[in-house]
Amino acid sequence: MLLGCLPGLLAVTALVLCSGSVERVAQAGPDRPAAGARPPAGHRAARPRIVPRSAWLDRTTGRSQPPPRYDDKVVALFVHHTDSPNDYACAEAPRIIRHLYAGQTGDRHWDDIGYNFLVDHCGTIYEGRAGGVDRAVTGAHTQGFNHRTAGIAALGTFTAGVPVPRAMTDAIAALAAWKLGLADVDPRGRARLVSSSGLSRYRTGAAATLPALAGHDAGFATNCPGAALTARLPAIREQAARLQGRLRARTPTARPQGTHGPLPARRPTTGPASGRPEPTGTGRPEPTGGGHPAPRP
Repeated sequence: MLLGCLPGLLAVTALVLCSGSVERVAQAGPDRPAAGARPPAGHRAARPRIVPRSAWLDRTTGRSQPPPRYDDKVVALFVHHTDSPNDYACAEAPRIIRHLYAGQTGDRHWDDIGYNFLVDHCGTIYEGRAGGVDRAVTGAHTQGFNHRTAGIAALGTFTAGVPVPRAMTDAIAALAAWKLGLADVDPRGRARLVSSSGLSRYRTGAAATLPALAGHDAGFATNCPGAALTARLPAIREQAARLQGRLRARTPTARPQGTHGPLPARRPTTGPASGRPEPTGTGRPEPTGGGHPAPRP
């Protein structure tokens, strides 16, 4: 349009309309899709309610810590139990998480709590490690496999015969559906990960194909997340897939193998997973991950 050919009032009107259109386009950037725009492709699930760190981390307990580290995306989740008492009231969950944080940052000298998320037996999901729940924060939960993964810790001990609350498994499924959906990962599928530590089940640099929603014991020699919670993982995967809108059943696949051969035999543990700190490119230790007992209420 040649504005110089229009009468003055029409030219002004055209400029106003033009600038309004530009403003609307600018507002419809990557984080603000324009009205009528199609949603991103893939299988996404609704984000569940996540209680922020500020609900459990007070000024007395909190420590100065370095900036979070990030990966490009999260392609797998590891499920843990915290190896702490089960007879807590849900209102006490923030206090228990504070004890976990204090143990990991104090006795173990970690830079933050290792888990990205924690879930109590009432199904409340808590933000764990700092850095943003919707971002690919590098955690400290599964030695050798902290990159491109996130850790979900169930508050309690879920060894053989211990009931796993339905509210807890529902919350884990909802969290897994949302978090894995951000990268369009099927919770029933498998993810190719590369071990960063020979203290894991795989030698350093070895590729491993593990469940996209795995127990801690899939990557590290431990009994975590306990036999009872491990037995619930197949149902949790299916529920998470349904929440993503995936209705087609998957065909079972063979047990994953690393590039170096079968998984070594699992050695039993009776408490938190143990192992020496693993140096990373940042010079900060990459802890084993695992539970740290909290005192009884």
